[in-house]
Amino acid sequence: MTAAITIPTTTLRPSQRTIKESVTTREALSQITTLAWRALIKMRRNPEQLVDVTAMPVLFTVMFGLMFGGAVSGSTAQYLPTLIPGIIAMTTITACVGAGIQLREDMDKGVFDRFRSLPIARIAPLAGPMLADLARYAIAAGVTLTVGIIMGYRPGGGIPGVLAAVVLAVITGWSIAWIFMWIGTKARSAGAVQGLSMMLMFPLAFLSNAFVSVDTLPGWLQGVTRVNPVSHVVSALRGLMNDGIITAQVGWALLGCCAVAAIFIPLTVRSYSKRV
Repeated sequence: MTAAITIPTTTLRPSQRTIKESVTTREALSQITTLAWRALIKMRRNPEQLVDVTAMPVLFTVMFGLMFGGAVSGSTAQYLPTLIPGIIAMTTITACVGAGIQLREDMDKGVFDRFRSLPIARIAPLAGPMLADLARYAIAAGVTLTVGIIMGYRPGGGIPGVLAAVVLAVITGWSIAWIFMWIGTKARSAGAVQGLSMMLMFPLAFLSNAFVSVDTLPGWLQGVTRVNPVSHVVSALRGLMNDGIITAQVGWALLGCCAVAAIFIPLTVRSYSKRV
């Protein structure tokens, strides 16, 4: 006579449980939006996560506009068409760092250990927060533009040009954030993610044409600035916001975004899969 032995599923490793091996595209999209909503709720309950996209744009716009306006363009008002697109690009890139930090914090707290035991798409825990972060990049661009208008900036591209520029800035932020997400899966702590990300972010932001014309820089620095992908984004934003035209820089910026995403999304998913 034999007796059946029942093993509680809670004692089994995720790989030993009977779960669905794959999910459909519709299910994956539903899971991504659910985790995006979780990230948005987390932002609402922790307002300090929005400091970098609310307070920092105000500080940068006012500080750089008042300090450098007279030296660069003769007055703050004349400097704003150069400055505002540059600040939008810089604050968007700065906000990207938070994606990697939040990922590392969730991994350290064991949040992803619970996700691993669920029959969800492998990309969902990564893509969900990244989808929610689109709101952060839009806020950064909107706050910068609002402060600029208060200071006297009048975008010549009108509403269509401004909206197109905001969309481009959001796309840029989303694609670059995958670099910092990958760093988040590699670094050992949230502090390490922040340090490594800053080392990458500051050269990208400040060795560009975000604040001054490339022609005013030393010859060797002009070469560095021209190949900096952020310079293409800034030039594209200026064309859209100030003149309402789609220049070749828009194409280069979008091409760069696609290249970054194509490289770092697979790297991030692979590294995340190994760590969790």
